[in-house]
Amino acid sequence: MKHSIFVLFFLFPVLSLYAGKADVLDVDVKIVGKNKYRFDVTISHDDEGWHHYADKWDVVAPDGTVLGTRVLYHPHIDEQPFTRSLPSVKIPAGIQTVTLRAHDSVHEYGGKVITVELPQ
Repeated sequence: MKHSIFVLFFLFPVLSLYAGKADVLDVDVKIVGKNKYRFDVTISHDDEGWHHYADKWDVVAPDGTVLGTRVLYHPHIDEQPFTRSLPSVKIPAGIQTVTLRAHDSVHEYGGKVITVELPQ
């Protein structure tokens, strides 16, 4: 019994790190209105279940301001990589590039990001 508790207490946190960080693999951006853009973003993460999965991605301005966030409400264990959209992100005039970054429930940010030039 003591051995089982030791394994669960000390090994479980290590196992939950196995999935790694969430990476942005691809971005498709289109103009949908004046200063409004649609983002289709492909994410890769070895989701393990509710305890460790890619849980959102952000559109970030060059100054670090988050302009839009797509929340991912469940793990995508059997759908990797996966693409999700954010249909109407308002981008202030003068911004020409944005960075897309993914977040996971254990590591938070830190995976591969992609910076894209906005279509005119």
